[in-house]
Amino acid sequence: MPKPLTVLGIETSCDETAVAIVVDPAPVRIRANLIRSQLDEHRPYGGVVPEIAARAHLDHIEPLVKRALAEAEIGIHQLDGIAAASGPGLIGGLIVGSMAAKGIAWGAGKPFIAVNHLEAHALTARLSDDVPFPYLLLLVSGGHTQLLVCAGVGDYRQLGSSRDDAAGEAFDKTAKLLGLGYPGGPAIERAAERGDPRRFELPRPLKRRPGCDFSFSGLKTAVRQIIAAGAAASSDDIADLAAAIELAICDTILDRTGNAVGWFRQNHPEGRTLVVAGGVAANAMLRRRLAARAEASQLDFVAPPPALCTDNGAMIAWAGLERLRLGLTDGLDAPVRPRWPLGGAVSSEIERAGAA
Repeated sequence: MPKPLTVLGIETSCDETAVAIVVDPAPVRIRANLIRSQLDEHRPYGGVVPEIAARAHLDHIEPLVKRALAEAEIGIHQLDGIAAASGPGLIGGLIVGSMAAKGIAWGAGKPFIAVNHLEAHALTARLSDDVPFPYLLLLVSGGHTQLLVCAGVGDYRQLGSSRDDAAGEAFDKTAKLLGLGYPGGPAIERAAERGDPRRFELPRPLKRRPGCDFSFSGLKTAVRQIIAAGAAASSDDIADLAAAIELAICDTILDRTGNAVGWFRQNHPEGRTLVVAGGVAANAMLRRRLAARAEASQLDFVAPPPALCTDNGAMIAWAGLERLRLGLTDGLDAPVRPRWPLGGAVSSEIERAGAA
């Protein structure tokens, strides 16, 4: 058995201030996982305001760290490392979280680990379900929609990504057009429960084309045109349009994921798992349909608990722990990176192969 490691993780890349402590190996890995949401601050604007987010992180980071240590019953000097989301994300928030983590690491004489927020999502299935490498990952959130092969810690190949809006962004923008509020994903999902998804025709961009890239901007435009034509005037109309939006987004994701599954099965026959992660992974329809797609392709399907799909400190702490175990630490001069891609792209290779 490897030596137990204890890592504190800080997540401030967008609009959640989150702190967690993770221990491994241990019967219970997550010893504390605290999140202070900023939904109330941003809801009046229909989206995240970077300056408001950064100031809120400043207000809440210190008390959350103290609470996490108390809940885990762990002292600063019992930690083996301090991890922080250092990108991609909103630069103000990244600076707040990274500087807080560096300060703790310097004061306690502990290693600092700069974590790629996307890698943290990618590794969450190993925290929740011990998924072995390699596995196919659908990372679907407010800022990112990507398909990746996860071959090891720090070893990722991007099969496709969105050419414009991310899926979560499409949910947020269409929900705002419908007056359903923020965040858009849960709002659309609730409204869709009583709607007829077949009443309105919406596009499925790139459907049935080779490759694994996504596109959602045409969907948003189509919804705007329907609303402008006065076809979404009643509550029933809004429910039907919400149901159509949810179905169109899920159809698009399943189509592109199907191409990735075909390529993954052919090129990584030792891989046996399809994983979904990110905030949109909490959508119940998407989970059901991905599970069915995986089963049809003789793959296991793993979706971490919804609380670990949205941005959280446990995923940062876990990614930091996995990197720390491999000796992958960073200096206190490590920069924050508002843009920090994960993995080299192989989409042209997939398109040449005509995966389906």
